[in-house]
Amino acid sequence: MKKLFAAAALLSLGLTTSAANAALAVGAKAPDFDIKAALGGKEFNFSLNDALKKGPVVLYFFPAAFTKGCTIEAHEFADATDRFNKLGATLIGVTAGNADRVTEFSSVECRNKFAVAADADQKVIKAYDVVLPKHPEYSNRTSYVIGPDHKVIFTYTNLEPDNHVALTMQAVEDWRDIHKHR
Repeated sequence: MKKLFAAAALLSLGLTTSAANAALAVGAKAPDFDIKAALGGKEFNFSLNDALKKGPVVLYFFPAAFTKGCTIEAHEFADATDRFNKLGATLIGVTAGNADRVTEFSSVECRNKFAVAADADQKVIKAYDVVLPKHPEYSNRTSYVIGPDHKVIFTYTNLEPDNHVALTMQAVEDWRDIHKHR
């Protein structure tokens, strides 16, 4: 009964959890962006174009720093960062929610492992069409893997933090398997 009530509450808010909600399809050109980010509490400028010169980029959007689901997801991505790095992938999280707390979030919940960025003006979340339905002040929980050719390799939208890390890792591993002999 509790699960049914929770599902009804999510649906009433327009917070559906479906991979079909992802805005950019596999094969689409990923919009380039430059954004102020933080890693280990230190701010720097992140450029998608520059990151793609090193290999694929795992770009994940999350609703707001220090919320339950976003903290769980940050911990899981932090635990997986070394493995992503070994595969040549760069990881960055982006949020439009509580942008003022992203620098702190980068060291506390991201455990100094990967960069997170504040998209207060919502340019990036709009370019990737990941504005959270019915709560446009937040970004939807959407994960992308973008290849060095700027093409979307993988996309997944689901408000539950489960599976984002595993699915993006699988997409990066699949990409690496195809490209390791080139």
